[in-house]
Amino acid sequence: MARDTSGKSGFSLLKRGWRSVRAASPLRMATNLLLLVLALLLARYSWELPVVGAAERSLYDLRVFATAEHVEQDQRVTIVAYTDDTLINLGKRSPLDRGLLARVLRNLDAMGARAIGIDILFDQQQDEDDELIEVLRGMKTPVSIAFTTMEGNAQNIVYRQQENLNTFMARLKGSRAHPASIRLNYEDGAARNWPARLAGFPLILGKSMLKDAGDPAWRRFADYTGAIRYRLPAGDSTPVFSALPIETLADLDPELIALFAAQIRDRYVLIGGEIVDNDRVETPFTPFLPDCQMEMAEDGSQYCAKPIEDLSPAPPGIRVHAAMISQMLDGAKLPHLAPWQLWLTALLWVTAAGLTSLIETRVSRAIPFLMLQVGMIVGIPFWMQDSGYDTLGLPAAGWLIAWVLALFAVSSLVRASSAVEREFAQTALGKYLPQDIAQEIIDNPEKLALSGAKRELYIVFSDLEGFTELSHQLAPEQVARLLNDYLDRLSAVVLEHGGIIDKYVGDAVVAFWGAPIARANDGQKAALAGYAMWQAGEDFRRSLDPGMPPVGKTRVGMHFGEAVVGNFGGERRIQYTALGEAMNTAARLESANKPLGSAVMASREFAERSGLDWWRPMGRVVLRGRASPIELFEPRPDFPAEDREQLSRAIKLLATNYDEAITIVRKTTDKHPADTALQCLLKRLSECEGDNAYVLG
Repeated sequence: MARDTSGKSGFSLLKRGWRSVRAASPLRMATNLLLLVLALLLARYSWELPVVGAAERSLYDLRVFATAEHVEQDQRVTIVAYTDDTLINLGKRSPLDRGLLARVLRNLDAMGARAIGIDILFDQQQDEDDELIEVLRGMKTPVSIAFTTMEGNAQNIVYRQQENLNTFMARLKGSRAHPASIRLNYEDGAARNWPARLAGFPLILGKSMLKDAGDPAWRRFADYTGAIRYRLPAGDSTPVFSALPIETLADLDPELIALFAAQIRDRYVLIGGEIVDNDRVETPFTPFLPDCQMEMAEDGSQYCAKPIEDLSPAPPGIRVHAAMISQMLDGAKLPHLAPWQLWLTALLWVTAAGLTSLIETRVSRAIPFLMLQVGMIVGIPFWMQDSGYDTLGLPAAGWLIAWVLALFAVSSLVRASSAVEREFAQTALGKYLPQDIAQEIIDNPEKLALSGAKRELYIVFSDLEGFTELSHQLAPEQVARLLNDYLDRLSAVVLEHGGIIDKYVGDAVVAFWGAPIARANDGQKAALAGYAMWQAGEDFRRSLDPGMPPVGKTRVGMHFGEAVVGNFGGERRIQYTALGEAMNTAARLESANKPLGSAVMASREFAERSGLDWWRPMGRVVLRGRASPIELFEPRPDFPAEDREQLSRAIKLLATNYDEAITIVRKTTDKHPADTALQCLLKRLSECEGDNAYVLG
């Protein structure tokens, strides 16, 4: 993405990028295809990868906590809890006191609870077992009692415990008390989703309680293994689920039973432990909650108070069961994306990254589009979670990593192919244009549009005298070799001096300066190049084999003027060239060298703008095909300065003192008898009176 693409449609930009991809080598294509497949698999299965999976779970926890609903206390569920204070007062820590539980159950049965769930494993025999079993067998309220097996919970129960648990449950047959599973799913370190029902296991505690109460809501969750819906309390100190210390419901007189019944009647009652070091479960809220709740003491200092259980980093398992009961009662079976939808979204992001990489544009223009995609990848999972979707298993980190990987894969392929194309284009353009101008056109290809504009140019036109006759005497292969050698020498001169090679016409080279990029020193570079082209032609003549037919000198014409420059042609073939009378004038100046006896000739317009002092005036002539005269100047850096001044004086005197002017030119010519150009100047001036221009035939 590095080119200016103003005015280009998105489709054309994609086509250009696709052409770059198709130009890649088979090996590079195969390598990048594997990267794209890897990106697709990563976007689909990121939850199952070691490092990325941990990132997915962390992002999920963040989404759950950030979008969690803040609610008032749920009046449908009440927790009756053994607390640390309970254990201290009883003087017994483990197992939990079953005599106390028996007395509480007897009172709860009279308070009208819809169903009772006991999240306590009776896997050790106790003296109070007979009393507890007697109470349970006499309960009118249905009771679901915690049950597990070694197969489902091997880390917490051994064979002897399993035997005790089975014996306890067997003694309850025929009563309204029955086993219920308390198995939670925290294989990934936190209870994020509902556990699957294992073979031979009873219903999970919450489902069992709703079924006992005759509430069909549990059926919608019969096979549900999606996310547990956790909520946060609306206030700072009121938990989502109310909890009563278990000892407050024991040994009650009839009046107190009626008073507490308001917190029990028609509710689902969960009995279990809320003890600091026992049965604590991490949830999606765990990473974002403090270890303790700070409170202000009377002296103004803060101290760590016991947090309300809903805001504990690791709440007791009984509150997870409460959350599941509440979720069932609300019918909040969170929808989630089906496997085919996950595949589709994975393919969508990989494709989006690939298409984005194909768009060749400036990075500054691509950044907003890239940011939009990244924002969508990051934001969509949060939006879905906030909208009530189950995003457990949604590959948010996988989407982003896959998108980056696909973007890198296709971008690297395009860059590699573009680099080859650019190198080829730069090499090809470099045969006609200076390196900086070639680079400018490569970076901004829209400058090659079919158009033309008037520009002031320094034009240099060269031709090799006698090459046509030479070509008739040699084999075509020799002619081609010699012509390529000659043109290569002159082209190198033009490019070294920053010129544009307009065209080759046989052995003629046409070049100009001033477009498409004009520089302050274009005139000087053009003048130096024109003179160097003549010198390169002389070197070429000297390089020919002695037995080769003779070749004439290189003639150069130089002119400054206005021309229309740009790309001309059709959509299939264009040529960057200059058109206009100025181009014709330069060509006629080149041809004029033959009758003028010179090798390099420039117009006054060109010489005055070159900034060089090596020019000697060569009079005025009317070029073939032109009506108005043109003043001539010849570059002669080796010509004595005093003689150059005398020639300039003589040309100025032609209009006012013709005889003196001729005398000065003759004296100068006598000092340089081998200078054919001076001899021709004297002849022309002698044939024209005053400053009249000589008409070339």
